[in-house]
Amino acid sequence: MKHFITSESVTEGHPDKMCDQISDSVLDACLAQDPNSRVACESLLTTWKAIVSWEITTTANVDFEKVIRDTIVHIWYDSEEKFFDGEKCDVQILLHKQSPDIAMWVDTWWAGDQWIMYGYATNETDSYLPITIDLAHKLARQLAKVRKDWTLDYIWPDGKTQVTVEYDGNKFVRIDTIVVSSQHSDKVTQEKLREDIKEFVINPIVGSMVDENTKYFINPTGNFHIWWPAGDTWLTWRKIIVDTYGWIWRHGGWAFSGKDPSKVDRSAAYIARYLAKNIVASEVCDRCEIQLWYAIWVVQPLSIYLDCFWTEKVDIERIVDVIKKNFDLSPKWIIEKLDLKRPIFQATAAYGHFGRDEFSWESLDSVEVFKNLL
Repeated sequence: MKHFITSESVTEGHPDKMCDQISDSVLDACLAQDPNSRVACESLLTTWKAIVSWEITTTANVDFEKVIRDTIVHIWYDSEEKFFDGEKCDVQILLHKQSPDIAMWVDTWWAGDQWIMYGYATNETDSYLPITIDLAHKLARQLAKVRKDWTLDYIWPDGKTQVTVEYDGNKFVRIDTIVVSSQHSDKVTQEKLREDIKEFVINPIVGSMVDENTKYFINPTGNFHIWWPAGDTWLTWRKIIVDTYGWIWRHGGWAFSGKDPSKVDRSAAYIARYLAKNIVASEVCDRCEIQLWYAIWVVQPLSIYLDCFWTEKVDIERIVDVIKKNFDLSPKWIIEKLDLKRPIFQATAAYGHFGRDEFSWESLDSVEVFKNLL
């Protein structure tokens, strides 16, 4: 049966993603000095203002205002011409310590709240991500690349991509639609921008995958010059589908950025992806979705639900048994297994948390555990 699936991505200059990066840069700054830091950070951007609020328990001595400003400037918002400047904007910081009622249980490695997390993997791409989100991220990274290497010197940091793919059943058939929107200076015409985006952004990524019927929408609204915080408000945690698997599979509703690894809604989502990816890579199935459900004051997940969408080669109950016998899944074990008490999280805050080999939860070091089922 023919159907279409769409996913989107955004560049690091998108204001929601900037908020995520600010929150994770605060977390990294704390973990760099105190690996046991407890941080839950949220950020807000609006006209010439960055407001950052968090609960924090740490021995780290951090100049948080400098961290926030440096993060904004690093993303290339460094002048009035771009409608935001990390050196000149107003920065407000609001902080308090973690609730002692929560800390009491987290300190003993029990789950600090109730969460449902999902992990997913598919063998339709080398990244084990759905092809729609995989291509959307690649286009977004390419859009950032041509800005940073000055191939397109009029491109500014904010950008969005979207890919619609046609399937026949579960089989990829073709790319139906590509959307790319890029912020730009006022010194380029829309005609020039559209020609360049197609040549330098789209063609290098998907040139061999499109056909004569593929539709392109490049800056479809026309000018994209005034950056959104100049007249709007943006927040951490508003791109949770971009962060995960695209508009395809289920999501527990919890965001990641700004949370230290003791927050199971982050770390357990990473281990769920790790398990799903290793299961698919073992060829036990072609697609795998894992749901982990944790409850406050409980060490182990209360349930492990697995769905292989009728692609499994062995009984699903046997796969779940292997997970239970070989993987602890307590918060403490997850943190140690994935080595999460490190300042690695700002890098996750743009272009997705999954499908990138530099992260420990993308490792395929448990493939043989599941391959034995065959």
